[in-house]
Amino acid sequence: MFPWLMKYLPGRHQRVFRALNDVTSFAKEEVEKHRELQSLHDPQDFIDYYLLQMEKTKGDPESAYDEENLAQCIVDFFIAGTETTATTLQWALLLMVAYPEIHREEQIREQQDTLDPTHSICYQDRVKLPYTYAVIHEVLRFKYVLIVGVPRQSARDVNLYGYHIPKGTLVVTDLNSVLYDPKRWETPEKFNPHHFLDKDGHFITREEFLPFGAGPRVCLGEQMARMELFLFLTILLRSFKFQMPEGVKELSLEPMVGLSLHPRPYKLCAVPHCRTP
Repeated sequence: MFPWLMKYLPGRHQRVFRALNDVTSFAKEEVEKHRELQSLHDPQDFIDYYLLQMEKTKGDPESAYDEENLAQCIVDFFIAGTETTATTLQWALLLMVAYPEIHREEQIREQQDTLDPTHSICYQDRVKLPYTYAVIHEVLRFKYVLIVGVPRQSARDVNLYGYHIPKGTLVVTDLNSVLYDPKRWETPEKFNPHHFLDKDGHFITREEFLPFGAGPRVCLGEQMARMELFLFLTILLRSFKFQMPEGVKELSLEPMVGLSLHPRPYKLCAVPHCRTP
């Protein structure tokens, strides 16, 4: 009821405030560097274009372009574009070790061996590596990193399956209900890359694969996340064999709840693949 009180009350939330202040301060430092180096005639990135728009709307009382908003946008990019992808990669490596039969299947090695060893992996190679691409999709499905979908607000009165949703209502989607729907997935409670492969081993898309949401408000960074996950994981699997450290029998797959659902701290061994010249 009185959120402003939280700024003055002691507790763990103060650590969150300090962390956000640190990130925001970093963002403002970057803005200042861009301001010093910017060329209004040759903008190079989001910050340059935003500063250019600020200059164009300077003096407009209705303009929403200001430095504080710019800093918050940068923070949003860091949180949405870094935390989720990094967490998914952590889950991917953990699952490679927890399910060694998935990692050791000859399909990954055989498909990667079709590529020129001197060839740098690119996103277009996903067509040649359907099994690896299926593994990535199954990681996103099996270990969805958000507790719930990003909240939305109803823009108008809606009647959905007999329920009346008034205009302005906050709507929170439970995407896990789709990603684990037993009517949609053959083995929803198991890590199974074959959910995304046909009988001939070709990658297939699934309508019920919704970790990025759907519709006009689908995740803005979906394509970037897909590219990052494919490139990082493929290069790692191409270079290393991952296994449990000596003496470790199993790893926990129970998530820790934070900004995202990330795995509990774990260790693994990355053994370089020996390649003949």
